[in-house]
Amino acid sequence: MTDQASRDHGELVAQLRDALARAGELVGTLSATLASAAHAETPTPEADLEGQLSAARLDSYELSSRLVETEHQLDRLMSLYVASYQLHAHLDPHQVETAIADIAVNLLGAERFVLLLRKEGADDHEIVHAQGVTLETDPLYAGAAYAGGDPLADRTLTEGVLGLGPFAGSDAITAVPLKIQDEVVGALVVLKLLDHKPSLRPDDRDLLDLLSAHAASALFAARLFAAKDRKLRTLESLVRLARGQ
Repeated sequence: MTDQASRDHGELVAQLRDALARAGELVGTLSATLASAAHAETPTPEADLEGQLSAARLDSYELSSRLVETEHQLDRLMSLYVASYQLHAHLDPHQVETAIADIAVNLLGAERFVLLLRKEGADDHEIVHAQGVTLETDPLYAGAAYAGGDPLADRTLTEGVLGLGPFAGSDAITAVPLKIQDEVVGALVVLKLLDHKPSLRPDDRDLLDLLSAHAASALFAARLFAAKDRKLRTLESLVRLARGQ
């Protein structure tokens, strides 16, 4: 190897050693930095337990919230089931009217209300059930028939839509249309709720919709059955008379 080549080789080795030394220093610095950061982020046993406890509390809160919501949904479904069963469990019109009243009181929380059914061939509606209504408090509903005058009830009877108060010119809290298919045959008009229930809740809408869909059909089915039963009994009586029994 020539002297120049030896010098070049020596310089190159020196440069490489210098580069390796600087690389070693850099690696050492990085290692120290990472070790310091890892030490700072490593939780102590107490901090780790506190974190686990917080997570457990959060999970417990979420489970409790879900349990409460599930129980609420079950109560709502049970109320709807009970209401549907009560409506369709009777074939006597008076019993169906009583069932509607029980639903209004026990499930909806109504204190004063009237059940209206359209009279055939007339413009007014028969009041087939009234509870808590007096001439002083509700003069429009104190008689045997409702001829109109309550804007909320009139709109419900005309348009077949669920009416919710407050409504201009009306003291009614809600007017529930009673429908058979798309025909409005009456309404349940709630005039006052029980004192422990100051207003209707959003969940009450399901119950109002159920009454709208099923109350009229249950009542008219019972009336039809009662009419057929009376005719049958009359025919049986005529047959017995003809036979001399």
